[in-house]
Amino acid sequence: MIFSKKTVNDIDVKGKKVLLRCDFNVPRDKVSGEITDAGRIVAALPTIKLLLENGAAVITCSHLGRPKGQWNPELSLAPVADKLSELLGMPVKMAKDVIGPDAKRLAAELQPGEIMLLENLRFHKEEEANDPEFAKELASLADVYVSDAFGTVHRAHASTAGVADYLPAVSGLLVAKELSAIGGALNSPSHPFTAILGGSKVSDKIGIIANLLEKVDTIIVGGGMAFTFIKALGGDIGNSVCEEDRLDYAKEMVAKAKEKGVALLLPVDAVAASAFAADAEHMIVPADKIPDYWMGLDIGPETEKIFADAIRASATIVWNGPMGVFEFEPFASGTVAVLKAMAESDCVSIVGGGDSAAAARKFGYEDSLTHVSTGGGASLEFLEGKDLPGISCLLDK
Repeated sequence: MIFSKKTVNDIDVKGKKVLLRCDFNVPRDKVSGEITDAGRIVAALPTIKLLLENGAAVITCSHLGRPKGQWNPELSLAPVADKLSELLGMPVKMAKDVIGPDAKRLAAELQPGEIMLLENLRFHKEEEANDPEFAKELASLADVYVSDAFGTVHRAHASTAGVADYLPAVSGLLVAKELSAIGGALNSPSHPFTAILGGSKVSDKIGIIANLLEKVDTIIVGGGMAFTFIKALGGDIGNSVCEEDRLDYAKEMVAKAKEKGVALLLPVDAVAASAFAADAEHMIVPADKIPDYWMGLDIGPETEKIFADAIRASATIVWNGPMGVFEFEPFASGTVAVLKAMAESDCVSIVGGGDSAAAARKFGYEDSLTHVSTGGGASLEFLEGKDLPGISCLLDK
């Protein structure tokens, strides 16, 4: 995939209507429907302000929740329009539909320096189906398309890819930052280059391991997925999570790493618990000698030191997946140790979204790292080296 894409800074938007795909899929209170975290709206502000200041009429659009092609008032973007208006300090016109008469009227009347928001894109089943007619109708509202919802670029939907068949398409500031950070790490990393992989399943990371083995000097494996590797190498893992159908794959990856001269680091000790619970009895044991009926829920202190030393010796680090069940305080130490080492090392540190990004925020390390991705599935597929439809459709520089 080509990472060098045109951005909002490469085009003249003065006097033009811009269709801006944002990620306004914000968490809301289940009872009141109020937005509980406006982080994704705040993240869109730099691109919105840049477009408005440069004389564009901005037509924002997004999905919210999973209405599955049905109109659902509980998933209306109206509260987002209110919050966006509050944050911008100016009116945000809210359309009653997506490609219907109200949206078309508001878009036609929208003047340079004004902003509006379309209703929830996924109220139309044609959005996720990337229906060409729906994409064409959406594109007809504007002169230019700007993609700034990185969390959706791995989906070939009408608003993420289809509209680019009908409009010149460039990236917003958020997407440009993701491409620069992750694309730069994958294409031209400074060495030593270390990948840290965690989470519970090897199967979630198969593509990433295969892709990164061709690029990195060290792979650190923690989290639940480490126990599939440990069992594959003959260790006893008790009741720890394990994908039996991936044991041969784990062996192959260990052999391939050795063949390529890539250091593959596995836990040497673990925090084992008597049950999957925050208040479970727990103890530190060798990672390959976990007692029957016990389960490993975090890496142990000796492993923390080994992993931290490898991190501090690195020039580029990409991390995806926690080292343990960090949501439970007794099993958060390994994830915190990795974050601390990344924050303290003089390296380019990139966190692929999802649980890793959540951990970085929870433990206060987000601002100490080079880049924390806003995409979960998108950053995973990016690290796998997959073609992302919402990126491929953008104009090359």
